[in-house]
Amino acid sequence: MKRPAGRAVEPELLDELPPNDPRALRSRRDLRLLNLGMGHPPIMARALLEHLRGRNAPRIVELGAGDGHFLLSVANRLRQQWPSAEVTLVDRLDSFDPEIKARFNDLGWHVHTEIKTATEWLRQASAGGADAIVFNLFLHQFRDEELTEMLGLAARTTNLLVALEPRRSWLAKLSGRLLWVIGCGPVTRHDAEISVRAGFCGNELCAIWPNKIDWSLIERPAGLFSHLFIARRANP
Repeated sequence: MKRPAGRAVEPELLDELPPNDPRALRSRRDLRLLNLGMGHPPIMARALLEHLRGRNAPRIVELGAGDGHFLLSVANRLRQQWPSAEVTLVDRLDSFDPEIKARFNDLGWHVHTEIKTATEWLRQASAGGADAIVFNLFLHQFRDEELTEMLGLAARTTNLLVALEPRRSWLAKLSGRLLWVIGCGPVTRHDAEISVRAGFCGNELCAIWPNKIDWSLIERPAGLFSHLFIARRANP
């Protein structure tokens, strides 16, 4: 089978719109639907539960958290196993749902929000400051040299990293062109095609992980359209 062309990273419209722009609000609603359709919340929940065994109240950080609804959906699936957890949502834009803290609190999870870029947060974080760092549809926005720095900083900060990203494949590309069928708006349809071209396949994230000796790395397709990357410190 022919290997997909290399990654092509381009700016996405959602990142350039003010958080309260009606087009941005619609696109974030679209993303909630797409995350559910792609199965990202249950995939992320299973990965965290498997690789954070023995943690009663883990400290979980999502970088590039958007409005916060993705990790909230994950938390809903883990509320019985972890009745209390500490969550930090980080995004460079103040696009958090105003009710997000109350909704996490209803689950018994403590949440904190920070308006910073992922790299800014990582540079200021203490070593071992998080039990897990998660990314959802975020890493594909960065070129390899930026990813190398970001993953290096993350490896200093946590013992577990889980990322769910677009898969760079013909099926994902075709599906991105059909999002109008489920009612996605123009911003989402535009960004979906860009996301697939910037997505991952094979072992591209493993290749730029900074330390392959002390870490266990998993990189594989997830579902029909997604790419899963897990890095777990071998001896935390």
